[in-house]
Amino acid sequence: MDQSSPSHGSPVVSLRGVSKSYATGVQALADFDLVIRAGEFVSFLGPSGCGKSTALRIVAGLSAATAGRVEWPNGEAPIGFVFQDPTLMPWATVEKNVALPLTLSGRDDSTAVADVLQHVGLHDFASSYPRELSGGMKMRASIARALVTGPDLLLMDEPFAALDEITRFKLNNELLGLWHESKRTVVFVTHSVFESVFLSQRIVVMTPRPGRVFTEIAIPAAYPRDENFRTSVEYADFCSQVGKALRAAIGEAG
Repeated sequence: MDQSSPSHGSPVVSLRGVSKSYATGVQALADFDLVIRAGEFVSFLGPSGCGKSTALRIVAGLSAATAGRVEWPNGEAPIGFVFQDPTLMPWATVEKNVALPLTLSGRDDSTAVADVLQHVGLHDFASSYPRELSGGMKMRASIARALVTGPDLLLMDEPFAALDEITRFKLNNELLGLWHESKRTVVFVTHSVFESVFLSQRIVVMTPRPGRVFTEIAIPAAYPRDENFRTSVEYADFCSQVGKALRAAIGEAG
């Protein structure tokens, strides 16, 4: 697959007219339509409260749509989910935290745990506890836990939002490396124009609540993307284009 341009792979999951309302009367999503294709990196971009995380949780099966449907053309894909907070068990080592999905499914695969810790750069911290880790290392452990079962679809809900800029840039770089190596499908939630442009092949710009797809913008810049891309005219132009679309989405909602 050519990762320098948006994926033309087969559909993995489609959301058709998905709406979500809560008992409080709040409508998070309205007529949300989207197709996610195999191997692509897609970001949901929108203002806080626009339903980005809700859409992600509906794909993951953690929340049910009020209306519409979620379609899996080739059967439901194995999913890994990375939350906004690392949510590590403080009493367990990094190794035990990462192994949790395997443990819950009755599997004992120390090789898979060691391999994924190696991939995220935590192989020397397997016996450490969360309190001994930096914020970036905790998030690496969370990502490793999501990857340890070998999911086809990785869902990430603003995983780097609470980190400082330097750490965030570093983890963005590492995430793209993992994606390039694995060829798995990634759906990433963010409210940062700059992060979405750096990471994505395709950006789904959402309207304020109730969220729907305002527009989709392809980012056909070549991979691997690095600091040269971050400081390039091409990157600045894409950021300007996406920023204008986001402002238009917010403006349309009044």
